[in-house]
Formats: sequence, C-alpha cells, structure tokens
Amino acid sequence: MWKNLALTPLVIAIICLGGCTNQPTDEQLEVWRTDAIARNAKIVADNAKKAEQSQWNLAIQGETRTGKSLKLNWPQLQALATNHHVKTVDPLDILHSKEIFDFRGVPVSVLLQQFALVNDVTDVTFVSFDSYQTTLNIQDLLKYPITLAISKNNKPIARAQGGPLYLVFPYTQYPQLKQKYDTSNWAFYVSHIIVGTESVNLRIGKHQVNLATLDQLPQVTLEQTVGYRISWPSSKVKLSGVRLRDVFTSLQQPLPPQGGVIIRGKAPFYNDSPVRLSTKDLAECDILLVTRWGESRELIPAKMGGPVTLAFSSQCPTKISQLRWVTFVEELTPTP
Repeated sequence: MWKNLALTPLVIAIICLGGCTNQPTDEQLEVWRTDAIARNAKIVADNAKKAEQSQWNLAIQGETRTGKSLKLNWPQLQALATNHHVKTVDPLDILHSKEIFDFRGVPVSVLLQQFALVNDVTDVTFVSFDSYQTTLNIQDLLKYPITLAISKNNKPIARAQGGPLYLVFPYTQYPQLKQKYDTSNWAFYVSHIIVGTESVNLRIGKHQVNLATLDQLPQVTLEQTVGYRISWPSSKVKLSGVRLRDVFTSLQQPLPPQGGVIIRGKAPFYNDSPVRLSTKDLAECDILLVTRWGESRELIPAKMGGPVTLAFSSQCPTKISQLRWVTFVEELTPTP
C-alpha cells in the first residue's frame, strides 16, 4: 500500500549505473528502510489534507516544444484522461495484489507527443511529491500505454494509495514490462516530468545562475560514498562542484554571520521541509553544489538527480553530514 521513499521502492530501488557491482549492506538497507518508514508516515500525515486533487499540478520540464517549463492543472489533466483506461494488477496494493484494477489516466505518450521534443532524448524522469524519482526509456513510453492515473476503479486515488497522480504500468496486458520495470518504477503522487535533463538554472536570492557562472568559480572534488539513494553507485565516487560559500562570495552577497541559507529541491516536499544551513556551517566544511561526477567529470543527468545536487564532505561534522543530500537543487534563499 505504501510506496516511494518508503518500503518497496527504497529497499528495492537502490539502482546502480551500468558497471556498478557494489551493493548496500544488509545493515545499510535496514537503516534506510527504518528511516523511510518513519519519513513516509510523516509525509502522509502532513500532506493527507494538503494539495487536494483539484489543486494538483503536473510540471513538464527539460526538452519541451517551447523550450520552457509548462504546468498542467487538474482540469487539463482530466481532459487528457477522458477516454484512456488501463486494466492491470497493482503490485503495490499488497492486500489485493492479484486483483485487476481499472485505472483511468493520461498516457505518458500523449504528454510527450504534445509537449516534448523526443527526437534527441533517450529517457524521461518522473519526480514525486516526496522527492522519489524514477527514469524510463522514452521509446518504451512511446510504445506502451504507461499511464499517469487519476482514478482507480472509477474513484479518485487517495493520497495514501499514491494519488492523486500515480504512474502505473500495464503489467497485465504487457507482462514483459515487468522484466524491465519492476515495482520500484511505479511512482506515487507524481508532480514533475523531466524530458532528458534540464540546463542549470539556479535561483540564488535575486540572481539566476547557470552552469557557465558556476564553472568560473573554484572547482572542488570530493571522493567518497554519497548520500543519494537512487541511481548512484554505493561505492566511492568523485563529485565535482563549487562550495556554497564561494557561490555567495562571487555574487557579492555574503551571508550575515548569524544568518544562513535555505536550500530547496524540485520536489514540493521541499517547500515545507527544506535543508537549512547556517553561515557557520558553510565555513566549517566543504558543502558543495555538485555539477559533475566520476573520473571523467560527466554532467549529472536527471536520472541521478541532476543537473545540480547538494553534497556534504565526509569531513563535515555529523550534524551537517547527516542532513538530506538534495537532488534537483533549484533554489538557495539567504536568511538574515
């Protein structure tokens, strides 16, 4: 019944990139599972009464036809979902795992054909309210009726069951999909679709900062295990980027001694639960905005939470290093 950062996906979806053979230990998985259960319960409790279905929006970003992000409101999603049904099992409904459900929703292929540039894109990433993410091959999305469901058996999908927008796969009609996309790819409360990977466009106070600006700052490389839980190797990797303190210095916007910065990612979850760092924290150790990874310093794709992520040096004090490693970093807000 529960999904995303909790239970099934978190335990199953510690996905390594091609060539990665190191896996989390049983102890790591148990810690993550326990943490996920607690976090999922809090998310559901905090948000069950928020963002009613009629208020839900879906953002489509990345390689769009207009070159800009767009947002579909609930009436627009309903109109696109008028006549499309997928009848399939729901492997996440553990009490009724063999039952065939009638999902009504919007085929992802319709959204891609109408709003995206698909010729030069290989994958599409779905981001959920709670920052969970899953990435699918674009050709599979165009070929199969993989759907963003808005109703289940003619009823709105409850928040606790993954609604109001639930990414479902037609397992019953196309059982071969289960071999490629397991239950970790099903996504609850989807809020964003990213076609390909976005360009860097950070909001930092009153400034808009792109990759070229970040590349002009002193570059720092860390080699360590990471705190991102999806699509990253579990072994040590190189992370390259810029120190947060250098970013503010370059913008001639130094943080006040008693102030700090609020960091938000793409997921709506961060509106209520951002990462907060004090000016002292930034001076105490290397806290990076990461733009590249690996030996060859590759740009970070959306399937890994890019183009910008937040990372903490292993030399940071525990109270700092145990903070959430934010993916899809979009906004830094100075605080007095």
